[in-house]
Amino acid sequence: MPFDPRGVMTALATPFAADGSIDFDAWRALCERQVQAGAALVPCGTTGETPTLTHEEDARLIATAVEVAAGRVPVLAGTGSNATRTAIANTRRAAELGADAALVVTPYYNKPPQASLLAHYRAVADEGGLPVVLYHVPGRTACRMTPDTILRLAEHPRVVAIKEASADLDLLQEVISGAPPDFGILSGDDAWTLTTLLLGGHGVVSVASNVVPRAMVRLVRAACAGDLGGARALQKRLLPLFRALFVTTNPIPVKRALALGGYMGESVRLPLTADALDAAGLAALRSALELALAAEAEG
Repeated sequence: MPFDPRGVMTALATPFAADGSIDFDAWRALCERQVQAGAALVPCGTTGETPTLTHEEDARLIATAVEVAAGRVPVLAGTGSNATRTAIANTRRAAELGADAALVVTPYYNKPPQASLLAHYRAVADEGGLPVVLYHVPGRTACRMTPDTILRLAEHPRVVAIKEASADLDLLQEVISGAPPDFGILSGDDAWTLTTLLLGGHGVVSVASNVVPRAMVRLVRAACAGDLGGARALQKRLLPLFRALFVTTNPIPVKRALALGGYMGESVRLPLTADALDAAGLAALRSALELALAAEAEG
């Protein structure tokens, strides 16, 4: 289906069975729950623990997400790499599996300068066979794009959106004001969703929507429809959850939240460990879940 860079797109957590393999029954159920809520599917992103997945696991996760979506919502597959040839190959494979677009993170560890970032993304867009969503998260990659680089990439016909997770308000405003009207601006941080929308953005790639997809969809739709009172009220109720999901490294808290709801086990793969969520963090998560799940039930 044509990729529409607007609305809620869920950065899906990857469920693992007790033996460390992927629990595909839980994966299908998680994807279907998002589809029913109206959220697009984002398999194989950071929240999905992509650095610990094999290429075969990546492919099966994407293929299963496409199968479950069945054209009802878009599938935005994580295909980024710090090797351009690998990112192109990953993107081509996602295209063959039926994904609608590719989420391509800035190359981590290499720390390419701006001219190199332009060349990298243009190569993936030219050769990957899918619309490309830039993923800007310098806190994880140690690679920062300037507004000028982002806006130059936005001129490419196959670079259709950005997942902006730098927490840089000046950059966000400059990109929104300078981008083509059909270029999607997606918050990469749940807590910044309403700010991004009020400034002229178009949606969010959300971690919290793993847990409360209907509430997140309602928040975005309210803001986009001009119901600022309703959007602010939802943001206030969900803000404790947004914070609790990042008391330690993502996706440890969101997997614990999903485990508490019976949707999957809390297992993460090394080098992450589930016990990194301490008693104080768990208490904050439980308290936030109570408020957020009440909002979810109203949708």
